[in-house]
Amino acid sequence: MPEPPIGVGMSSLDESRHNDAGSLNQNSVVGALKAHRDQILVFVILIVIWQLLSWRLGVYWVSSPWGVLSRFVAGILDGDLLINAGYTFTEAISGFLLGAIPAALLPLALRKYPMTTAILDPVMVGGYGAPKLALAPLFILWFGIGIESKVALVAITVFFIVYFSTLSGVRALDTKLVQMAQVMGANERDVARHIVFPGAVPYIFTGLRIAMPYSIGGAVIAELLSANRGLGYLVQLGAMNFDTTGIFTALAAVTCIVALGNWGVDIVERRLLRWRPVADVAMQAGT
Repeated sequence: MPEPPIGVGMSSLDESRHNDAGSLNQNSVVGALKAHRDQILVFVILIVIWQLLSWRLGVYWVSSPWGVLSRFVAGILDGDLLINAGYTFTEAISGFLLGAIPAALLPLALRKYPMTTAILDPVMVGGYGAPKLALAPLFILWFGIGIESKVALVAITVFFIVYFSTLSGVRALDTKLVQMAQVMGANERDVARHIVFPGAVPYIFTGLRIAMPYSIGGAVIAELLSANRGLGYLVQLGAMNFDTTGIFTALAAVTCIVALGNWGVDIVERRLLRWRPVADVAMQAGT
């Protein structure tokens, strides 16, 4: 039987690969649309439940969605909500970076020193399990009632989450890959750059994604204890004035900041994980 020309075979192969890539992208788009549809459906159901509770219990106890939306828009227009939200966002992002960066670097630096990691392990576990809210009075005593105490509380909250997530990624590294790279002449810097760090990046971003809401929640809790501005202050002010609409409005702003923070983490993750298959990144991101 005569064989097909080489050009024809290569053309068919390229066409097959193109079709496979198109099918993968189409499936990813369809999956993303279904996920967004389900998210919108859940959001609508929650709004309906919220409205029913407001009708049943009264707006004094549970503010209506329309009342919260009106207050939210008014707060944006007069700038009061944006100023307080910006203060909380600054605290959360500053503490997030201050805690996440050393937490991600420390396990990578300790990879070659397992004995040191074992010595630090009980300390890290104890720090992770310690109630962070109990440390807030100490931070206020040390750093005052300004932004520094809030940043410190957020940083220590984020640190342990990212540290243990990164440590899991370093420990899950396949040692055979390291050995193969060393056999081929790779030095320690090359191994760390091309094998250890890429392998740990998904674990690092898992920790970052978990820590982001905690950072914003930690900032709000710190503001509840001592602050004269911020979303936590607005929550406390609403509670003192028995203003449930004000409380719900501040909580809605907190939710928006959490969504914005997670969106930023997803963007950075997708940029750093461009080498991974699209399906894997989409699956991890939940799209």
